[in-house]
Amino acid sequence: MRVDVPAAAAGLRLDRFLAGLPEVGSRSEADRLLGAGVVRVDGVEQARSHRLAGGETIDLAISRPPDDALVAEELPLRIAWEDEHLLVVDKPAGVVVHPAPGHARGTLVHGLLAHGAAGGEAGRPGIVHRLDRDTSGLMVVARSEEAHRRLRALVRRRELERTYVALVRGRPRSRAGKIEAPIGRDRSDPLRHSLETDRPREAVTYFEVTRLLDGYALLRVRLKTGRTHQIRVHLAAIGLPVVGDVLYGSPEAALGRQFLHACRLAFPHPLGGERVEAESPLPADLQSFLDRLAS
Repeated sequence: MRVDVPAAAAGLRLDRFLAGLPEVGSRSEADRLLGAGVVRVDGVEQARSHRLAGGETIDLAISRPPDDALVAEELPLRIAWEDEHLLVVDKPAGVVVHPAPGHARGTLVHGLLAHGAAGGEAGRPGIVHRLDRDTSGLMVVARSEEAHRRLRALVRRRELERTYVALVRGRPRSRAGKIEAPIGRDRSDPLRHSLETDRPREAVTYFEVTRLLDGYALLRVRLKTGRTHQIRVHLAAIGLPVVGDVLYGSPEAALGRQFLHACRLAFPHPLGGERVEAESPLPADLQSFLDRLAS
């Protein structure tokens, strides 16, 4: 992968900058990559302690395990819909979608191997889109290379309808709205995505208010695009941070994770053409928190 160092990272040690990248994820993994000699700063291998000036280009090679290196694990997964080509899984909160530094076991992919997930990138069989670790809800997964290829094409054509429930802090200025603001990796914080980015990508989010509470609003959110952290970034940008979202400004100790749930998926079947629709009820932890607020 290739990363442009933002000006705000000037003076930061190379190992600390790498550790902050989501694809690296930890200081130990950064040290491993540097020790393996697979990191180049403007084409030159540098020491861990090398101080960045800002504006450099970093190239690094991150290995992913091949599919045959993954071992199926028993995870309590609810399958909301399935046929021989694909399935729709209801991902629990707290589960990482695929193996990554610090998450070599217990990912959704490990659990899906027992359900025939296949196709696509090595180490991520069947995966065509993702949910954040602490976001729960529905994902469509391929069961063959052909199904994966066609699902990817469907996502590119924006025919995968994704609807979420989000509880936000604050009061929206309108009952419904459209947020159209390009986002990308934040210039100063590699863990965040934001509107302040050197690589903006189109991002469009629609929302409507379904319930107002004292100081909070329950929203139904629909994605036109699917950028990393898109809903969380867009809602925070208009002063409505998702409750429980530590990264984007609304921590909530009583909840323990962000109040964001992928409640509905709808799409034309990539092989048969028939319409597929699946829904997921609000998980118990989110429903309980909502009930406490309402009372």
